[in-house]
Amino acid sequence: MSITTPQRDTSRSALSRLARTAARTAARTAVAATVVAATVAVASPAQAANPYERGPNPTNSSIEALRGPFRVDEERVSRLQARGFGGGTIYYPTDNNTFGAVAISPGYTGTQSSISWLGERLASHGFVVMTIDTNTTLDQPDSRASQLDAALDYMVEDSSYSVRNRIDSSRLAAMGHSMGGGGTLRLAERRPDLQAAIPLTPWHTDKTWGSVRVPTLIIGAENDTIASVRSHSEPFYNSLPGSLDKAYLELDGASHFAPNLSNTTIAKYSISWLKRFVDDDTRYTQFLCPGPSTGWGSDVEEYRSTCPF
Repeated sequence: MSITTPQRDTSRSALSRLARTAARTAARTAVAATVVAATVAVASPAQAANPYERGPNPTNSSIEALRGPFRVDEERVSRLQARGFGGGTIYYPTDNNTFGAVAISPGYTGTQSSISWLGERLASHGFVVMTIDTNTTLDQPDSRASQLDAALDYMVEDSSYSVRNRIDSSRLAAMGHSMGGGGTLRLAERRPDLQAAIPLTPWHTDKTWGSVRVPTLIIGAENDTIASVRSHSEPFYNSLPGSLDKAYLELDGASHFAPNLSNTTIAKYSISWLKRFVDDDTRYTQFLCPGPSTGWGSDVEEYRSTCPF
């Protein structure tokens, strides 16, 4: 059944997005100017430092670990505080810096507890992350898209100073499990200003997503009997534009509910995708291109991508 979510102040949201887009454009211009200046200044120009790069050089061990290099604190958001979603928990690095922000939706009948493991784990690698509760546990994918949207706006505009002060509002992303994954695709379609989208064993009645312009990593599960990869994840991936930065990872022998438990493979490639496209951190490209090995002895049944990114 379809659930209608409360209307938000769309004019305020639109103005905020314009401001975020302008801020990101200004930042990109500044980086470009730095590169040009370096080229003029020296005979053999060095690449300008990435202003969004966070944390030490990554290794397989570091991104497979249960915790990353950043200490993490959390902030509860009650249902009464939330506008347009059901509340949640924000996990954020305590480091005095700015970070990209990610909103994550649970799946059908699920609550934030089913995806909470992702909140602290991603935050410990340098992101501000909100795991949300939906207005009702039966909300459909498009309603979850609106709620993810509202959660991102809440983090940027209404969270405490400790959280807002650490968010770079020009670098936002969305994730979701099951119907939350379908909602993630819908939000990516609606908000091309997002920097990354990661649907996890996604479910949606729509099968084609040719208008998505957001770098998208779809994670499916080989033994998913609820959102079969043949009828969901694979058609979703194939329908995304061929020119898009995109990847499809299928978990070997896993079920629909694999994202509800701590999972090293999901964490490793989600971190890499967010780092690469939210932080523009090319140090993480090594984990995505050519990508994980597949077949016997691997946790990955299949991997496809539009490498090089």
